[in-house]
Amino acid sequence: MPLTAEESLNDVTNASSFCTLDIQGMTCASCVIRVENALKKIPGVEAATVNLATEQAKIRFQESATASSQVLIEAVKKAGYEATKTIPHHSHLRDQQNNFWGSEGLGRVIFSFSLSLPLVLPMLLMLFGIHLEIPAQIQLSLAAPVQLILGWRFYRNGFKALIAGSGNMDLLVALGTSSAFLLSVYLMLQDQNHELYFESSAVVISMVLLGKWLELNAKFKTSAAIRALQKLWPENAHVLNINDEVRHIPSIELLPGDRVKVFPGERIPVDGVILNGISHIDESLMTGESNLVFKNVGSLVIGGSMNGDGLLIIQAQAIGEESTLAKMIQLVEDAQTQKAPIQKLVDQISAVFVPTVFVIALLTALLNWYFFGSVSEAILRAVAVMVIACPCALGLATPAAIMAGTGVAARFGILIKDSQVLEIAHRLNIIAFDKTGTLTKGQPELLKTIFLHHDQHLTNNDLLELAGGLQLGSEHPIAKAFLNYLAISNIQARALKNMKALPGIGIEGEMTDGPLQGIIIRLQSLQSLALEPCFNDLQSQVAPMMGEGLTISILTMKSIPMAIFGLGDEIKPESKAVISRLRAMGITTVMLSGDNKMSAESIGKSINIDQIYAQVLPIDKVAHIQQLQLDKNHQRVWVAMVGDGVNDAPSLVVADVGIAMGTGTEVAMQAASITLMRGDLNLVSGAIEISKKTWNKIRQNLFWAFFFNVFGIPLAALGFLSPMVAGSAMALSSFFVLSNALLLSRWKPSAQKN
Repeated sequence: MPLTAEESLNDVTNASSFCTLDIQGMTCASCVIRVENALKKIPGVEAATVNLATEQAKIRFQESATASSQVLIEAVKKAGYEATKTIPHHSHLRDQQNNFWGSEGLGRVIFSFSLSLPLVLPMLLMLFGIHLEIPAQIQLSLAAPVQLILGWRFYRNGFKALIAGSGNMDLLVALGTSSAFLLSVYLMLQDQNHELYFESSAVVISMVLLGKWLELNAKFKTSAAIRALQKLWPENAHVLNINDEVRHIPSIELLPGDRVKVFPGERIPVDGVILNGISHIDESLMTGESNLVFKNVGSLVIGGSMNGDGLLIIQAQAIGEESTLAKMIQLVEDAQTQKAPIQKLVDQISAVFVPTVFVIALLTALLNWYFFGSVSEAILRAVAVMVIACPCALGLATPAAIMAGTGVAARFGILIKDSQVLEIAHRLNIIAFDKTGTLTKGQPELLKTIFLHHDQHLTNNDLLELAGGLQLGSEHPIAKAFLNYLAISNIQARALKNMKALPGIGIEGEMTDGPLQGIIIRLQSLQSLALEPCFNDLQSQVAPMMGEGLTISILTMKSIPMAIFGLGDEIKPESKAVISRLRAMGITTVMLSGDNKMSAESIGKSINIDQIYAQVLPIDKVAHIQQLQLDKNHQRVWVAMVGDGVNDAPSLVVADVGIAMGTGTEVAMQAASITLMRGDLNLVSGAIEISKKTWNKIRQNLFWAFFFNVFGIPLAALGFLSPMVAGSAMALSSFFVLSNALLLSRWKPSAQKN
């Protein structure tokens, strides 16, 4: 069961477990490194990763190690930040966004600009030839509240960073604006007619506050996917007791086995099976599938889905954190808090970035003073360097894109569990597919029938009834195929007696009524008739079926063939289009099948698979994947594997990208780095598309983040950027990076655009 808020604050994290903390006060990539280093120093901590966009830290512990949440929280506080134990499925970003007067609230932004704009007004009026002078005392009274009250957060956080032996964005802003402010106070005391720079310090703080507010709102939007999933939980459920009386209880109190009554228009509170009723279910927010899904008795339903037009009684099977919805939320959260490998390089750069900026700012001040002899100009240029160099955008570039990309993918039923996939997917050369249940539906069906009519007493329906009768009571997939066909055709299987299996032949039974009462009939394989006179004729008749890869069964009476049945695993209707789409992306497709060569080649060629490997044992699939990863010149080839079964799990792990069909086994989904929530192959190409889009956004964001710094710092040092413009550029860079990442929310799989 999920922890309560009180329990989550006091729990003890045990061996080989994870702990998640919400971190407050981080402003840039340097903050991320400091929090990570503080957590890694705690005895027993094996790994710690901090995400600036989600403002969360994930901590993993070594075996036999224990550490209380409070120890972790204290370590974060010593590093200069605030931390709380994460409450499951709750984000403090929501609380921050709703806090109007909070440290990143809109109220502070409005108040700060209200005080700063009068200071800038003389500069604006000069453009129209109007000269306005504001007395120095009034300028000080306007700038002081901005600097010392609204800007206090920068002093507090910057001082904590300094005590911890490092620097961050807050320290840069605090030093830069304080230099401009104190210089103005000094000049005011020396000569009131001297040019003052109160507007520089006030506007810089105002722009930084605006930037942080814009960041918060953008980050709130990037987490929209998780919040949309969380809202699918109905608060209450209608539970039936042993007397079929309805009792209303909170959904979190449901237990497996409970019978839940769901009225039309209500959300389903549990994963379960329908005991009574029929309805159409809207599973779109869970699977991305917009069409309503028909459900009746025996159908499985997913918690969080919307019940349509019918009253349902559902037996709960999975509740709480074991439900599909909870696992889906957890997968998305994990993906959004992970670090892509490229982020490690960014972190390494950020570790030396702030100290480097201090050195550049100091050199800027000394050189400008030396060559131009103006202390005020030297200080202003140094201030501009420190302000524009704030590495906010650098820290947000990668995590913002990952959050947006994984979020929109989840909306369409694509769960990206490993952020490393985003850096590999754009390189993929080959995608290997399992056949059964992946390219095909995974359920044999009766696809072809030839009636031979060797007895006047038996009609076509009679032959179907007898074939179905031979399969009654069997759990074999082929037996289910016969019985499903009869059910769809509204034909009743005919009961037989003295039923028995014949090893290597098939199954036989004795007719119980009619003129043929007592006659033995059989459903047998073609090979079992090899010694009969009819064998050669049968071979010519079944040749087209065998060419299609169908399994052949012959209904015989006294060794005389009465009907020929062709059974096969039907190809998914979207398979051919998906293979074509992947080929257009420059990706080679491969099929790995345990089926016989004729059947595998028939299916592979019909959907234009590039390479077909038949009769591949489960244990050999790993070797095939490894072989595909090396080309003829022994160069690295990037390979993805798509599968759904237990036997696919090892190859899903070995492949560079493992993609599991959500209709498959739990083992396969755990082994894969991408899970597709439904058995639609279109999601395979969709997963590759969104991975490439996200990777492109990461690269674009990093380019712009570095662009602002690499070009901005020299311009500021040379006096081309005032502190005000530098502050605006710094805020703009963070906003641009986040807005660029949010463009991913418009993405749709190409299969849905047609």
